[in-house]
Amino acid sequence: MLKTRTLTPEEVQATRIYREWGLTDAEYRQLCDQVLKRLPTHTEAGLFSGMWSEHCSYKNSKPVLKKFWTQGNQVIAGPGEGAGIIDIGDGQAVVFKAESHNHPSAIEPYEGAATGVGGIIRDIFSMGAQPIAILDSLRFGELTDPHTKYLVSQVVAGIGGYGNCIGIPTVGGDTGFDTCYQHNPLVNAMCVGILDQADMQKGQATGVGNRIIYVGAKTGRDGISGASFASAEFNDARESQRSAVQVGDPFMEKLLMDACLEVIHQHRDVLVGIQDMGAAGLVSASAEMASKAGSGLELNLDLVPQRETGMSAFELMLSESQERMLLCVKAGAEDEITAVFARYGLDAVAIGTVTTGHQYRLWHHHELVADVPVDALASDAPVYQRTGRQPERLAQQAGEQFRPMVSDAAATLKRLLQQPTIASKRSLYRTYDSQVQTNTVVQPGSDAAVVRIRHTDKALALTTDVNGRYLYLNPRVGGEMAVAEAARNIVASGAQPLGITDCLNFGNPEKPEQFYELDEAAQGISRACRKLNTPVVSGNVSLNNESNGQAIYPTPMIGMVGLIRHHADITTQDFKRAGDLVYVLGATQGDFNGSELQKLLTGEISGTLFDFSLTIEKQHQDLLLAAIQAGLVASAHDVSEGGLLTAIAESCFGRGLGVDLTTDLSAVALFAESQSRFVISVSPTKQVAFEALMGTAVTYWGQVTATDDLRVQATDQLVQVSVREAKQLWEEAIPCLLKSKD
Repeated sequence: MLKTRTLTPEEVQATRIYREWGLTDAEYRQLCDQVLKRLPTHTEAGLFSGMWSEHCSYKNSKPVLKKFWTQGNQVIAGPGEGAGIIDIGDGQAVVFKAESHNHPSAIEPYEGAATGVGGIIRDIFSMGAQPIAILDSLRFGELTDPHTKYLVSQVVAGIGGYGNCIGIPTVGGDTGFDTCYQHNPLVNAMCVGILDQADMQKGQATGVGNRIIYVGAKTGRDGISGASFASAEFNDARESQRSAVQVGDPFMEKLLMDACLEVIHQHRDVLVGIQDMGAAGLVSASAEMASKAGSGLELNLDLVPQRETGMSAFELMLSESQERMLLCVKAGAEDEITAVFARYGLDAVAIGTVTTGHQYRLWHHHELVADVPVDALASDAPVYQRTGRQPERLAQQAGEQFRPMVSDAAATLKRLLQQPTIASKRSLYRTYDSQVQTNTVVQPGSDAAVVRIRHTDKALALTTDVNGRYLYLNPRVGGEMAVAEAARNIVASGAQPLGITDCLNFGNPEKPEQFYELDEAAQGISRACRKLNTPVVSGNVSLNNESNGQAIYPTPMIGMVGLIRHHADITTQDFKRAGDLVYVLGATQGDFNGSELQKLLTGEISGTLFDFSLTIEKQHQDLLLAAIQAGLVASAHDVSEGGLLTAIAESCFGRGLGVDLTTDLSAVALFAESQSRFVISVSPTKQVAFEALMGTAVTYWGQVTATDDLRVQATDQLVQVSVREAKQLWEEAIPCLLKSKD
């Protein structure tokens, strides 16, 4: 390929090409007049376009993120590092973070999803942790659309292809379907690792004279300006930007991971800092490492390993080629470190030096192509104080309550079980290897995945959750519910919730109604985190999730980790044996706005979101966890989309058991989505102790049976379905939709 032409500073100004890279006119003027006090070079303008993008700088979301609760005695490292770190005792810690790869996945779904997985894995091992699990949170349009079917198949293949090859189990997640995601799917990936606290690393470049070493894959032209692309509104005209999508190589990532962990564990005396080259590539990793350390940095780009000829400094710095890391090592130790990577067949080249002062200098073909203040790149981007306005729809729908009529609850349950958001996702996650590393105790399909911690009696419960429909009706309360549902899944697995990571998937923050959703949701998330003692320790902001001006539902994915102190406490949702007693923890109200039933019957979501109490939520979670830890619970399942009947059916499916239950609720109330509820089964031998502990918070409903009947006597009708038939409908719904030609 021919060498890319570099524009003069005057040409950059005259052509306003910086707009194509994501800089606004005002930002360009700020760069000229206040930061540099001169015209930026082609390369410098490119550097700032990447580093001042929303994806890297959080310039629209910083004021919102400051509202998050990030404290807690368990927190070792919170937001600001490559990933969050939480103490789990015995000198160990859990390391976790989530990232979004939405726009790349909309254009190139396989590579977009695969490289999203690769990037989040690098965030984890860059902290010194051994990755042990991957989760994903996916949102698509309706499965009646042919393009959506294509996106689903390719995204799932990309996640499985990368995770399976690198040898990290994909153990859980959540997948939902709504029209608003039709042209802007959400692909959020979460990775979890285990760390000996003595091995904890930071992305920093300290010590004048210390060396910067580039390791991993060679740099190409894939993913150039990917951070700016991910920060812009999506539309038909941008679908041609496939050059902004990276291409991954999981086999090289496995070598890179093992080599980096070897350096961290066996050469810690000479390793100063390590960071992934993620969004904005080499400039982001190097500038952030220097800025965090209060250092300057000088790089020689001629030394950067390249797989294409004629690459400009702009391209070298802003390429997001995958499987690359940046290390800072003590001067004189270069050969020691490069020898490690050589054994793995990887490039490892010293390309720069830590300098005095605070300047960031780049040399290319013996020419100084960039000379800028490092903090201006890494930490001093503009910050915008956006204003919010309540969406008109919320005022128009205030007080509206959906009052469904259900004449045949059994038929309605069968229809609900076939709705893609509720239906079994087994046909999707069976693509993933969930057992590699042989630590997975509870596989995908239960409330939360459970992964044991080797050589201990402890385990981790892991989940991702959010219901964008709830946030669409009330972003603040919906944000609270997202955290609460994640915590319910963790508690139902027998774990104490520890903390969260997030992917804040929202629309254009410059539009007041969409900024309102972001700001309100953040306040709800923070309030729930404080109440449930699950601080925010890491995360990602993905804004401008719009297609041709239409935004997705506000969808702040919550990834949560919990600690199971003893393997005996591990709990799953399946009823275990005939004769066990069935209880419901929590009260049921007429809560149908935003529910799966409302969508099924009307085709839309509307009205005022129902009431929610974090105080009651906390009480019920504490009660259930106490009962589990006391050995009183055979199974537990949180009640979410589809209501009680759906939760009861899902609890029957695992072992093919039936139930014979009686309730003082009407049949329609069995589909309400009231929060803070669990379906619990208990051995008759534990009944007295269980009821004494739970008090009036639980209601006895009946027994598990050895029959094929799911039988619930409501006040107005008998609901009776075959468990075998219901499970078949539930399991076959998504495969049938994916295969359908209609």
